[in-house]
Amino acid sequence: MDSLPVPAPVVRLPDGTYAYADQASLSVQQAPQQIVQHIHQAPPDRTVQRIALGSGVGAGAVAAGVYFGPLLVGVLTAIAANLAMLAFLAAVSAWGVVTVVKSIGGTEGKAASKSLSRRRR
Repeated sequence: MDSLPVPAPVVRLPDGTYAYADQASLSVQQAPQQIVQHIHQAPPDRTVQRIALGSGVGAGAVAAGVYFGPLLVGVLTAIAANLAMLAFLAAVSAWGVVTVVKSIGGTEGKAASKSLSRRRR
């Protein structure tokens, strides 16, 4: 029985909870810690949606605006890129046809390319 450790003392704290206390720190009174809390404003993104949800506007409409807005921008960007690529391919194809007609057609080809270029203007 002499080889067993001494049980740790239990102390009741002012708020009514119990805690283990070290004998060395019982005599020292510790000052309460001061906590500094910074409150920051919410970021400005989706502020309109937050206000709308708080004022009773349908949450489905707000969610649709948040979800489909960026989706619509992405779709329109993809369509614009496709149209730009098609326009580039059409210009290259027209240039290739005119060049081939000029080189192979002789005098008739040159006259045809001139009339074609006049129509474009």
